[in-house]
Amino acid sequence: MSLKEYNRKRNFKKTAEPAGKLASQAGHRFVIQKHAASRLHYDFRLELDGTLKSWAVPKGVPFAKGEKRLAVEVEDHPVSYINFEGSIPKGQYGGGTVMVWDQGNYEPLSEHPRKDLESGKLHFVLHGTKLEGEWYLVRLKDGKNWLLVRGGSDMKPVSHKLDDSSAISGRTMEAIGRNGKVWNSNRNDSPPKESKASKKPSPKASHFPTFIEPMKARLSESPQPGDWLYEIKLDGFRAVAFKNGDDVKLLSRNEKDFSAKFPDVFEAVKALPTGDAILDGEIVALDPKGRSSFQLLQAYDLGQDKPPIIYYVFDLLRFEGKDLQKLPLTERKELLAHALKGAPALIRESASLNGNVKKLLKQAQKLGIEGLIGKRPDSTYEAGRRSGDWIKLKLHQEQEMVIGGFTEPEGARHYFGSLVIGYYDKGTLLCSGKVGTGFNDTLLKSLAEQFKSIPSKECPFANLPEKSSGRYGAGITVAEMKRCRWLKPKLVCQIKFSEWTRDGKLRQPVFLGLREDKSAKEVVREKAS
Repeated sequence: MSLKEYNRKRNFKKTAEPAGKLASQAGHRFVIQKHAASRLHYDFRLELDGTLKSWAVPKGVPFAKGEKRLAVEVEDHPVSYINFEGSIPKGQYGGGTVMVWDQGNYEPLSEHPRKDLESGKLHFVLHGTKLEGEWYLVRLKDGKNWLLVRGGSDMKPVSHKLDDSSAISGRTMEAIGRNGKVWNSNRNDSPPKESKASKKPSPKASHFPTFIEPMKARLSESPQPGDWLYEIKLDGFRAVAFKNGDDVKLLSRNEKDFSAKFPDVFEAVKALPTGDAILDGEIVALDPKGRSSFQLLQAYDLGQDKPPIIYYVFDLLRFEGKDLQKLPLTERKELLAHALKGAPALIRESASLNGNVKKLLKQAQKLGIEGLIGKRPDSTYEAGRRSGDWIKLKLHQEQEMVIGGFTEPEGARHYFGSLVIGYYDKGTLLCSGKVGTGFNDTLLKSLAEQFKSIPSKECPFANLPEKSSGRYGAGITVAEMKRCRWLKPKLVCQIKFSEWTRDGKLRQPVFLGLREDKSAKEVVREKAS
């Protein structure tokens, strides 16, 4: 491994390219740089034993299985070249504009990639912002010429928008060439703005917002026709993370500050290797099988248990100064994967699931997962709306309820017996029954303390008292009401249940925990469309 040839060809007093120096740590990163020199081509580089093995690919990376592209081997480059983006002055070797077209890691499909390369054939998988899948490098007889061959299955070509923009700065070739400056990934300011005359359709630069109300999914009885992307339905707290340089906020869907409640997540967002981003996701607690559990999240909040806390991110609303909400979901997802590179371990991307949705639902049921979220691939982000472009397919019945009162404890139970709960219908609070299971002594005590600050002399439910509701016995009679203690309807809880009865009550309800991320007035009965 030598960088003598690389250094010989360059005058580092005139070019901003990094001087050649062997890297001390080994890695398996790759970069593809779009290079407008005397002729436009793509430079394909693989990190190996302290340098970047490099090839010039005149026609770019092949996408179709078995497709071959000529790749001409050139001198090794320093590993620091992996982030080089800018202009090489005219008259210098390789003079012209350089863009980081794609970047990521590669996975050699053998134990000895160096030997494979020396023998003339390397099989590898790319995990990049734009590229994903298998490729081969095969050397031809003349030694310097190789073929870059697409393996595996066909890959959908990268969209024109992303093809014409940098994977690290979002700049076009024209913008990079006009500005001339080398991109610095550590700075907190946004990339140079393009003039109106040269702009192509792209995310718009905008001021940094103080809050964005999350987009919501509509309950659906069954999968919808057409193309959909699916994700696991997570059972936690919806959280939007705002990072504007050192100014970081972690907010619930009703704009409550989560930074003190989840300090580790807050610090992880602060440590993200980007200066400007808005993330939409869910904070969850994981059970021993890796499933999200709202009950464990409640126990964590009460200081009883310390399960793993993870911030699963499923959308990117802003990145490096650009508002992405009008971009299609697929493009936001691609940019999200790039934004989360190098993120702390407790921030993870919520992956899209491939395959037949009915099979996915069966598998989810076997694993004890609550359900799936379906999203149209071309959907834009509709802040605050319950759009039909996002749907939720539930395998278990759960929803939020408002706490409007409680009954006195009986027997060995302390603090209270059951909670009287309900939901809003056209501004009127209706009772949906009582819930008396899902509590332990710590939770009973914690809730009772909160009830002290919101007592009410009046029953908040419009449909009480009522006659017995029949065979399920969910009605609350006049006699029972005399033993109830009423509350101002401010607290929201999560309830699991088996079904709705014909008269609008919950059968076999179980208390899962309080929801601080939703306002009481938002709680309505969810009905599948």
